[in-house]
Amino acid sequence: MSCIAGRACGTDRSTPSVRQAKVGARWPPRCCKRVESLVETGARRAVGDARARWCYAAAPAGAPAGLGPSTAIEDAVQVSELTEAWPDYDRQERLAGFHALSREDAEEFFTALPSRDSAEFLLELPPLERKTWMRMLPPDDAVDLLQEVSSEDRVALLGLLDEVNRKEVAVLLAYAEDDAGGLMSTRFARVRPDLRVDEALLYLRRQARDNLETMYYVYVLDNEQHLLGVVSLRQLFQAAAGATVADVMTKQVDAVRHDMDQEALSRKYKQHTYFALPVVDGFGRMKGIVTHDDIVDVVDEEATEDAQKFGGMEALDAPYLDAGFFEMFKKRAGWLCVLFLGEMLTASAMAHFEAEIAKAVVLTLFVPLIISSGGNSGSQASTLVIRAMALGELRMRDAFRVARREFASGLALGAVLAVMGLLRVVLADAMFGSYGDHALRVGLAVGISLIGVVLFGTLAGSMLPLLLQRAGFDPASASAPFVATLVDVSGLLIYFSVASLLLGGTLL
Repeated sequence: MSCIAGRACGTDRSTPSVRQAKVGARWPPRCCKRVESLVETGARRAVGDARARWCYAAAPAGAPAGLGPSTAIEDAVQVSELTEAWPDYDRQERLAGFHALSREDAEEFFTALPSRDSAEFLLELPPLERKTWMRMLPPDDAVDLLQEVSSEDRVALLGLLDEVNRKEVAVLLAYAEDDAGGLMSTRFARVRPDLRVDEALLYLRRQARDNLETMYYVYVLDNEQHLLGVVSLRQLFQAAAGATVADVMTKQVDAVRHDMDQEALSRKYKQHTYFALPVVDGFGRMKGIVTHDDIVDVVDEEATEDAQKFGGMEALDAPYLDAGFFEMFKKRAGWLCVLFLGEMLTASAMAHFEAEIAKAVVLTLFVPLIISSGGNSGSQASTLVIRAMALGELRMRDAFRVARREFASGLALGAVLAVMGLLRVVLADAMFGSYGDHALRVGLAVGISLIGVVLFGTLAGSMLPLLLQRAGFDPASASAPFVATLVDVSGLLIYFSVASLLLGGTLL
């Protein structure tokens, strides 16, 4: 039979170990070389005498796309290859690759796609397939997908769901995207406290058929859905005969409110290493669970957002290559304008000391050295504090301890740089006679200024994130460029003030 790769390349390479897929399927041309390579090297990918199985047996007549049969080993190869090549494929290549998967692997592949990619791909599918795959998604995954599409497409996709799933998804969509309610799944294992253990196990077996999110924990609820306790399967299996769920459950349950911010939620997970956390409303009624895989996504999202903010811009709402020009411009222009206005103060400070600069031009040689040292030190301090705050290690009540530590650090770091600056001036004068009779005074001015500027930069960089949090802003907004701009202005004032004191009556 003809290999799909051969057909994609316009040739007909027949081989008994490579079989044709469902009628009309064509593998993307870029896979052809990989398929040929597997065949030529005689790679053993299947049981028996088969070699490099990449193409698939014909699907049953009339079977929907993506439902063709194949061996488990063949599927594993194709899923891994398709996952790797997916970002580089165009629309037709993605459809061809997806349609070659078996039903089981198609489900695995589709649910593993990032929500933005799955939303984009779903809208490219024919209407019948779109309905099939939309209904296959768990409610929380469906919500993630719907949040990536336009309002018009969201209404259309919601209409593809059955009544029960549509209600579940609508409830989840009502929560803020970055709150616990927006992350939770409503499908969790639950039992009543008065059930005998053997009855509870039978009841859980029936629930397991309903695509529960997880069975790590079983939650004990009353008739009004209030959370009473939690029990593990291990506890149920080890319970004495005739015991009830209430006898073996743990009553102290660590639950979170539905309006808890995702960043606080991720910190809670880090502290306790849960597999899942129950989500309750203000009355203690259980609404769903947030699982550890959702938290992994949250941590990645928060880290990306903080990194972008620390670079001196607003966080992007889309991957870098997917962000449009105007979105990128808008996210970056605002902070650049603010920083530019800040740097205008630097020009004003320079103008204020114009007379001193005119008398001793040599002083300007050290301006970049001094203000950049202060900016670097401030950026280091703000990075340490912002990260510690993100991990929950620092709060506003720790401000005095932070100031005390950074004051000592700033003095020590400034002293080290001051010695280096003084040595630089003295050595340059000894070798080249650069500063004449005033070399020592110039060196002292540079050294003392470095201590002051580095100390100020360190304190500013460490205190600014805490002050921003106290004012209700994101601490990550205390970005490195912002701290550097602040230190530029203050550094010039410190440097020329020290120079005026030490060099007054001589160079000035």
